[in-house]
Amino acid sequence: MKKQGLLFFALLVINVAISAKELDGSQPPSLNDYKIGETWVWKYKGATSSGEVRAEGTDTKTIVDDNGVVSMKTQHGMIPLKHIVKPEKSDTPRYHWPLQAGKKWKFEERWTSEDGTTGATIQDAEVLSYQQETVEAGTFMAYTIRYKGTISNSRGYRADSEDIYLYAPTLKTFIKLTQSQDSYVYVEELIEHKIEK
Repeated sequence: MKKQGLLFFALLVINVAISAKELDGSQPPSLNDYKIGETWVWKYKGATSSGEVRAEGTDTKTIVDDNGVVSMKTQHGMIPLKHIVKPEKSDTPRYHWPLQAGKKWKFEERWTSEDGTTGATIQDAEVLSYQQETVEAGTFMAYTIRYKGTISNSRGYRADSEDIYLYAPTLKTFIKLTQSQDSYVYVEELIEHKIEK
């Protein structure tokens, strides 16, 4: 009986290793990977090292049919899903597909905030691992991607920054994000994922 138990455990470990290897090298999600009613909910909190809370709450995104257009509903409105899955044409992308443990690249983003402030994020990116990660929403195979560099804006702000993303291919998004800028730390974690049947 003990041998059967050990054999079962060994087969289980091999299957998990094979599954992990098959998914390592993930491609970006396509339109067909999303389902109407699929919902993600994150909790977030941003605070300084002195304990001052600057951001706290929840963020929800849901896939909906918006008058015949499959879209992602966010707190700020509707985004047609075809825009979200459109391949990013950049030499310095957020995600450099296919994702694989050990992969490195440069990430650069120029942006404008809601108040008109412009800025730039310039970071070195590296996929540190691909393994099971647990967050409040559950346990998922995820890539740990570290982005390290600087963030600056048109108001004279400049800071060293480090972002750690846990990206889960089966959920098509990150399940945890930890951002550090000088004395400020922002954490966003997936607390729920559901697909309506």
